[in-house]
Amino acid sequence: MADTGGRLIVVVLFEGVDLLDVTGPPEVFSLALRETDEAAGYEVVLAARTLDPVTTGAGVRVLPDRTFADVAAGAIDTLIVPGAVELDAERRARPLVDPDLVDWVKVLAARTHRITSVCVGAHLLAAAGLLDGKRATTHWSTASQLAADHPAVKVDADPIFIREDNVWTGAGISACLDLSLALIAEDLGEAVALRVARQLVMYLKRPSGQSQFSVPLEQVSTTRRIEDLRHHILRHVAEPLTVGDLAAYAHVSDRHLTRLFKTELGTTPHAYIESVRVEKARHELESSDATLERVASVCGFGTVDTLVRAFRRRVGTTPTEYRRRFRVPQTP
Repeated sequence: MADTGGRLIVVVLFEGVDLLDVTGPPEVFSLALRETDEAAGYEVVLAARTLDPVTTGAGVRVLPDRTFADVAAGAIDTLIVPGAVELDAERRARPLVDPDLVDWVKVLAARTHRITSVCVGAHLLAAAGLLDGKRATTHWSTASQLAADHPAVKVDADPIFIREDNVWTGAGISACLDLSLALIAEDLGEAVALRVARQLVMYLKRPSGQSQFSVPLEQVSTTRRIEDLRHHILRHVAEPLTVGDLAAYAHVSDRHLTRLFKTELGTTPHAYIESVRVEKARHELESSDATLERVASVCGFGTVDTLVRAFRRRVGTTPTEYRRRFRVPQTP
């Protein structure tokens, strides 16, 4: 887990900017501050050319905290570049790319540890030359235009977000929440990001943007006992877990435990444990070079054969093929 001290997050403001692109990330980072025992160290500021109010695409006026010149004078941890669109005569969305704003993005990016775009903000990063030679995503409606305007960018409109080195691009307006969760996971660990995701009542996306860490969030139970059991399973997923073990932990009978799982989660204890193990295996396959034997062991499957059978049943492919498609390149 990274050091939690002093992270300045700058959100770029300009006329016509999409409102949710601007307000979504600060809300997610504020929840990270609330969910951590120690201060997460995030300071979110809205920056624009001047301190005059900015009118967003939704018509809501927003006051900048600082000017671009002010924030460019120091170090920035994370630069968030939102987007804006206008409709042409055929009502097709066209991203707004102001050359003066592009120049400021270049200046700010040079002072930034981590650069991100939300939705069509990727067009601003591309115009600034920050996506050349990189995979990037944007909203599906402008992806073809991004590829046509910037042939040096490897555009992929399918993922929710993409990370290439220190540059992150998000696919849509609501993806700013997913992207912010991924940034929190990188800074503070998945456990904190998971708690924030629960507060937002949303899924926690993996760093690849290709799959969801869905098991802990797929259904929030209404009883403390089941919630405790779910967390117990997550903590001990590598160990043998039987219905008897879980019933003893919860101080109920085996039959009562099965009824609780069926009522609260709509599944059996055995099926739920397998789904947790498969999700953990997906994470291991995406984020590590561990052998299949190691993955099977740390995920509680015992043998590779058991892992493969469960993976085919739950994911519809083999662990090897899944890793080939979704392995996340590691930043040097």
